Amino acid sequence: MSIDNQENFNQLTMSTTNHIAVVTINCPPNVPLDLKQASEIRAVCQFIEDDSEIQLALFRGTGNHFCSGRLLMPEEIAKGTLREQTEWIETMQVADYIAKLSIPVVIAINGNAIDHGLELALSGDIRIADPDIQLGLTDIKHGVMGWDGGTQRLPRLVGQSWANDLVLTGRTISAQEALNIGLVNRVSLPGNLIDESLSLAESITEGGPIASKYLKEIMYKGMDMTLPQGLALEADLNVILQSTKDRAEGISSFLQKRKPLYNGE
Repeated sequence: MSIDNQENFNQLTMSTTNHIAVVTINCPPNVPLDLKQASEIRAVCQFIEDDSEIQLALFRGTGNHFCSGRLLMPEEIAKGTLREQTEWIETMQVADYIAKLSIPVVIAINGNAIDHGLELALSGDIRIADPDIQLGLTDIKHGVMGWDGGTQRLPRLVGQSWANDLVLTGRTISAQEALNIGLVNRVSLPGNLIDESLSLAESITEGGPIASKYLKEIMYKGMDMTLPQGLALEADLNVILQSTKDRAEGISSFLQKRKPLYNGE
């Protein structure tokens, strides 16, 4: 991968290449995401959203580790006020920042994604997994429950029945079973996850960046609308898209039988 630019954080790194931001989260094996890492994930999401040159974000872990476990609420906060407990949870929540990125997000699950790690993975638009990993929300086994969107995103992704099965038993599943129930979109060949993830990312960025943003907006907002409302939103964004330079470039390149050169305008 040729790196155009690299931003240095303490708990993660972000490099950009061909309009793709590759964010590598440094979570040691079996060590949950901590307060510093949560803060930097929120910061890198804001950085990505503010950079108009970035068309897709790819999140991954370090080496063969993604993110496992969950940082438990400190005892002094658990015994404190409801306000203190709520504020602590809010400092640890990061999944919504990833999910609300206006550009497409690919999650390369290169290691076990357990508890908070799976909630991070659920916040992406497309998930591709290494074949040897395990995934699950095991919080019930510890007498607690998740607080970063897993109970909401998992049923929407795999359906209520499978979500009940996974959350209420706290069991972990293989990458292949995750693929079978729709929890991940693809399982890579052994040792080929990052190459396949980048290839997937590049295939998305070959399309119009404005269209990608509109498509993401339509599909997610449409899930919370009636069908007529969703169709109306689709029509409205189509009209707006027709006035962009990217749309004109798409038509021109098709007629001239050449690869389009989109500039996000």
